[in-house]
Amino acid sequence: MTMRALVVYESMFGNTQAVARAVAEGIEASMHADVVEVGAAPRTVPADVTLLVVGGPTHAFSMSWPSTRRDAAGRATAVISRDEGIREWLGGLPGVCTPTAATAFDTRATSRLTGSAARAAGRRLDRLGYALVTAPASFRVADITGPLADGELDRAHAWGKTVGAEVVEHRPARRPS
Repeated sequence: MTMRALVVYESMFGNTQAVARAVAEGIEASMHADVVEVGAAPRTVPADVTLLVVGGPTHAFSMSWPSTRRDAAGRATAVISRDEGIREWLGGLPGVCTPTAATAFDTRATSRLTGSAARAAGRRLDRLGYALVTAPASFRVADITGPLADGELDRAHAWGKTVGAEVVEHRPARRPS
């Protein structure tokens, strides 16, 4: 059976989008990876997806809300994920229908007080029945609008490569209840 990853991201200013692409490029060492902006993501995870990776920016200590996306949109003329975020997308997903591994990542400012969208997304994935393959990862941005801190795209690529290899080595065995 061919293995495939789906990387779904939410991005306001392009930083999380760049990390999602770097993660997918790393995963490509082990399996095919599709990268999809959350507004264009499927409403159910396709049965042939072996690995689901969800990423988004950290807003107000967690996944974004419509109000935090509106606030972010006021900081730039072009915003990528304007209408829906990973919070809403994950909230609309049904439980797992096939054994699928999952993990999450976020982007956040270098402050220690920013919280983590990835941890919140990881908890949501676990509640939905996904087999969590790694701890959530965070990638740093220098300021709210970016840019990414030096070396973060290389680190995202390496993380994606590790996640893909882990899934290939330890196919998820957890069956949906």
